[in-house]
Amino acid sequence: MNNLIEIKKIKKTFNHKNGLIEVFKNVSLNIRAGELVALIGPSGSGKSSFLQIVSLLDNPTTGKIILFGKNSKNLNDNQKNQIRRKKISIIFQNNNLLSDFNTLENVTMPLIIRGENQKSAEKKAKEILEIVKLTDRVNHFPSELSGGEQQRVAIARSLIAETDLILADEPTGNLDFKTSLDVFSYFVKLKKLKKTVIFATHNRELAKKADYKLSILNGNIKRVNV
Repeated sequence: MNNLIEIKKIKKTFNHKNGLIEVFKNVSLNIRAGELVALIGPSGSGKSSFLQIVSLLDNPTTGKIILFGKNSKNLNDNQKNQIRRKKISIIFQNNNLLSDFNTLENVTMPLIIRGENQKSAEKKAKEILEIVKLTDRVNHFPSELSGGEQQRVAIARSLIAETDLILADEPTGNLDFKTSLDVFSYFVKLKKLKKTVIFATHNRELAKKADYKLSILNGNIKRVNV
């Protein structure tokens, strides 16, 4: 397998009224295509910051990240947007579903943004919603769905986008254990499709099911085999 992500000597600092905050200290690591990776660490350790950097939504203070063979330093904002649109799906803890759109419309959105025909996009969305067992919720709005159902909609949106990289920030943080296992099962399906999945979690049992863990502590990231 090839490296999908190469992180080379990155540092990330923030200016704070109490002084300089160092989130990452000279971090280097590689993540290969098709890996299922758990990102662990205490609250405030930098899990979300790491995902922001990998998704090209934020830049490291120093160092570089090579994503899909491209050095992010050489990309302008439009090029970064294109990579995110075509190659990266992000699943947030709060789902980021569009409240004024129903389930079907939320799932079709990535394809509509790309300019795909509405009828074709809806056909694909219905097939994906069958996979995540939400065919009876296609016309429901986010406020009419349970937390687990909302997360499955977010995952369906990632599946339909057919991106190579899926980043999930505490995707099961507000869910009960059984629903968390259901959500995780979709990550396993994505891995079988040779997608790379990185998920931040406090759930030890789910972290153990990953190929390996990346542990963030005191500005360092250490690979931990499971």
